[in-house]
Amino acid sequence: MEKFRKLKKVKRARKHGFLVRMSSHGGEGVLKRRRQKGRKRLAINAKES
Repeated sequence: MEKFRKLKKVKRARKHGFLVRMSSHGGEGVLKRRRQKGRKRLAINAKES
């Protein structure tokens, strides 16, 4: 069961992670808005989720 969960975390991070956000103009906008709002976590972290 743990292996399945870990793979899901990796998949999630690759789709919604910080580097993916930074790779597009729209994604940079998402991060910018989250910073303005004062979010503690800007993007998904595979270790935390």
